[in-house]
Amino acid sequence: MYKRIVKRILDFLISSIGFIVLSVFFVILCLLIKITSPGPVFFKQKRVGIHKSYFNILKFRTMRIDTPHDVPTHMLKDPDQYITPVGKFLRKTSLDELPQLINIIKGDMSIIGPRPALWNQYDLIEERDKYGANDVMPGLTGWAQVNGRDELEIEYKAKLDGEYVKRQSFLFDCKCFFMTITSVLKHEGVVEGGTGQMHKGDPK
Repeated sequence: MYKRIVKRILDFLISSIGFIVLSVFFVILCLLIKITSPGPVFFKQKRVGIHKSYFNILKFRTMRIDTPHDVPTHMLKDPDQYITPVGKFLRKTSLDELPQLINIIKGDMSIIGPRPALWNQYDLIEERDKYGANDVMPGLTGWAQVNGRDELEIEYKAKLDGEYVKRQSFLFDCKCFFMTITSVLKHEGVVEGGTGQMHKGDPK
């Protein structure tokens, strides 16, 4: 009941309320992005949704318009050179993710779930298949996000996503939600380009 009905109702209500409450803040961020960097306010990118369907994720644009498209940040050579001054602040505070409230309202995403992979992140998609993590709604934040985020290597990230699939419940989602708030306030796991090194060398 929770996974099929209640979670979607909560996602819609919480995201709608959040969007309304933060609407003035949204406008301010839009103006800052537009004034300080040429290009659109929002950044759209093809991502993998539930059952490996595709959707366009929304973010506040944090990089210059000449940044290679559909390339994961960790695969860019010196990603800092592409990030705008306002973008650096948005990424550090995770405010660039706020437009995904629209994705949640539309039903593309959930508040809690595995972070949606890029359409061409074949290694991550393949690893998630092992755990059934491609068959749940992707989320704004999730269990992997509060346990390393950018510092997690692909295999361990997929394993944590699989753990979320098994443990998914109202209480576990609440735990992920409040751990996310703590992580964001502490800027934990935010590493430009992503190290993917947190568990390198750990015994299997």
